[in-house]
Amino acid sequence: MADPAGRTAPGEAAGGPAAGEAAADALCGVLLGFAAGLRAAGLRVGTGDVLGYLAAMSPLDPTDLVDLYWAGKTTLVSRHDDDPVYDQVFRRYFLGSGAPARGQLTVSAASAAEAEAALVMPGTEAGREQDEERPALGWMASGVDALKHRSFDACTPDELVALRRIMTRMRLTPPRRRTRRTRPAPRGTEPDPRAMIRESMRTGGEPPGRLLRRQRTTKPRPLVLILDVSGSMAGYSRSLLQFAHSARQATGRGPGGRVEVFCFGTRLTRITRELTSSRVDAALDQAARTVLDWDGGTRIGASLDAFVKDYGRGGLARRAVVLICSDGLDRGDPEVLALAMERLARLCHRIVWLNPHKGDDTDFRPSTLGMMVAAPHIDLLLSGHDLASLEELAGRLPALT
Repeated sequence: MADPAGRTAPGEAAGGPAAGEAAADALCGVLLGFAAGLRAAGLRVGTGDVLGYLAAMSPLDPTDLVDLYWAGKTTLVSRHDDDPVYDQVFRRYFLGSGAPARGQLTVSAASAAEAEAALVMPGTEAGREQDEERPALGWMASGVDALKHRSFDACTPDELVALRRIMTRMRLTPPRRRTRRTRPAPRGTEPDPRAMIRESMRTGGEPPGRLLRRQRTTKPRPLVLILDVSGSMAGYSRSLLQFAHSARQATGRGPGGRVEVFCFGTRLTRITRELTSSRVDAALDQAARTVLDWDGGTRIGASLDAFVKDYGRGGLARRAVVLICSDGLDRGDPEVLALAMERLARLCHRIVWLNPHKGDDTDFRPSTLGMMVAAPHIDLLLSGHDLASLEELAGRLPALT
């Protein structure tokens, strides 16, 4: 898209003049539709304002909702009183279910999550008490980034709401494994005699002119989350349970995907069924009613031993990635924990442990007895104390092959 000075948008030349013009036309249609939505909502948006919006977006990334949001807010809104209306229309047009812009504009998931989080921050949503100081230009991108690195136990209720909005858009992609089944593939690793016979029968017995091949299919590994909800994890347990719900909703509904969720304090409780509801609050409340030892003591060894005996040996842990979220403060017998971890490591594919006490310390060494006993059997140790560490988990999970 060319601006009044004749500059072109980034990436236009790479696709050639025709591709650049098509992309510019599509973007103009999206921006004009957004301006029309603002007018329908009662905002005074003139032709000059729309031209200013187009010019402001020309050097920016049209797939970044942060750029779209702030370019529009600085050019299309002239009064602070109109900010809540602008935010409502922006959410409906770009982020809502069935949003008009989704079919015309490809938006990165990260920018969508950041924009959604900013729209629920204090002072940006209609009907809430406004802060004394309104967000300044550029605050959204830097504020969301800072919030991602803030520990869950240090967040205010409003900040936790914003983080949970981002969390609902996170996607966990478990590593894949090869199965025994095969499928036709042009560059497969083994011949396909049945397909070759069928092809020769179609040509009157003549052998096909090329060798037909097959290759092994792959499927995602099961993902098992075991969450510590004892008193020492009180500042993190609900956020981690929200994370488990997002994983269950996103990964568990995919083709071949399977996510199982357990909680433990002094006993193990399976809550996979309670997290099937798409409504986050309803699912978490149901899980909290099911878990009887919430905010109580901790018996990690006994809980993991119960998981291995009651579920793991039955096939739930086989070939799975087991994700344990705990601070390692175990009041039980260390020998029980050591034996349970050893058996679990033999059953599953990989064990990932999230310990909030690790924080951002790259040189973290386990200091509690429970963590020292479990450490030899852990394949990946992360913190899980903030959203950034959960995003790191999501990025590293597919590589656990």
